[in-house]
Amino acid sequence: MSDPYASRAAVHEQAVDGFGTVRVLPLDPAADAPLLHRWVSEERAVFWGMNGLTAQRVAEIYAHLDTLDTHHAYLVLKDGEPAALLQTYEPEADRVGDCYPVEPGDIGIHLLLAPAGTGSPRPGWTAALTGVLAAYVLLGLDRRRIVVDPDVANEKAVARFLKQGFTAGPVVVLPEIDLPDVYLPEKKAQLAFLTREVAFGR
Repeated sequence: MSDPYASRAAVHEQAVDGFGTVRVLPLDPAADAPLLHRWVSEERAVFWGMNGLTAQRVAEIYAHLDTLDTHHAYLVLKDGEPAALLQTYEPEADRVGDCYPVEPGDIGIHLLLAPAGTGSPRPGWTAALTGVLAAYVLLGLDRRRIVVDPDVANEKAVARFLKQGFTAGPVVVLPEIDLPDVYLPEKKAQLAFLTREVAFGR
């Protein structure tokens, strides 16, 4: 079977011993919407905020995101298979920027992992994947610090980030956003930060 992603140029590609090859591709809103719709419609993705949306609406949201200079979305592949959705954003252009003192070199990320499937447990899988994405964001994009803002009720995500070396910041309330193209309800979030020094010693 041909690789549907082979023709798409990666912004980052990294081989990890014992894990595989990770490629980070700019999201194609139209082509990737059916896949993303399956992911965001699952109960486990309720905190992503897209439960109940149609595939067409998911495509529209990411098509709008694609017009912004401050927010970017990527499909992450592991050995050619979709493994995660990564979004990056400039904190000062996002509601999180109202909730903490943004520093030069900060970059925000949202990360949605693909369903784990029915195979055996994958110890170290998430850590390896997140490590590659941190390398892309901090080293590839030359940033000083990552900020994440998972919902405080999303205990698995909070724990996962802290296990990855993130330092917990304050609990904040992200304000509601109600715009023609974007609606985000108010969210109580646990901020956490990962510096380049902690992640890579430089």
